[in-house]
Amino acid sequence: MKYAIQWLRCLVFNAQMYIAMLVVGVLYMPAAIISRNGAIAACHAYCRWIGWTASWMIGLKCEIRGEPPTDEVMVAAKHQSFLDVLMIYGAIPRGKFIMKSILKYAPIIGQFGLRIGCIPVNRGKRGVAVKQMLADVKAGRALPGQLIIYPQGTRIPPGEKRPYKIGTGALYRELGQPVVPVATNVGVFWPKRGVYRKPGTAVFEFLPRIAPGLDVNEFMKRLETDIESASDRLNKEAGFERP
Repeated sequence: MKYAIQWLRCLVFNAQMYIAMLVVGVLYMPAAIISRNGAIAACHAYCRWIGWTASWMIGLKCEIRGEPPTDEVMVAAKHQSFLDVLMIYGAIPRGKFIMKSILKYAPIIGQFGLRIGCIPVNRGKRGVAVKQMLADVKAGRALPGQLIIYPQGTRIPPGEKRPYKIGTGALYRELGQPVVPVATNVGVFWPKRGVYRKPGTAVFEFLPRIAPGLDVNEFMKRLETDIESASDRLNKEAGFERP
């Protein structure tokens, strides 16, 4: 019975999440058209709304640890659910994602994503996309802010290992910016698929920066070690044990 009640609460929460996206998108659309700041304000408002409603509708609280960056950096994050997208973005002032190209056609998400400076990437053409993104940055066409990238390229459930893609290393080398790794245990509570979300506290931890100038292979090894070890620690804190 307890599971059924929580499942129903999650169903209602999920429904209102999409309704809220539509409402926020419509309300902020004029401001977003006028200014990028309007689009950023809309996205931050939506992130706050989802964090607030998750806390009382399904009992899932969100905790930010570490120091979210405010300067020009890359943010390389563990990706486990849609919630980590929202909470990481909501914690920094001018985030922009490297996102799947198909998302630019999605209603509201696509329009606001492009407006805040997200960079669409074609899967299967990632090398070409990285080169184009670097060209845009160097030509001054890319908007300033914190560039958020998911080094594994997709959502990875807790306890599952997937390789880190070299595109993150190429960006690190060419942009010459510090990289802020982010670990999380949100996947323990919010799985990749399905309606059910567990109550608890999802943690998003901004880890110490990796300074520019390392060899790419050394950087990739350190990035993976930092994110995976911290995420494993947070998973264990949340009661998850690797199978």
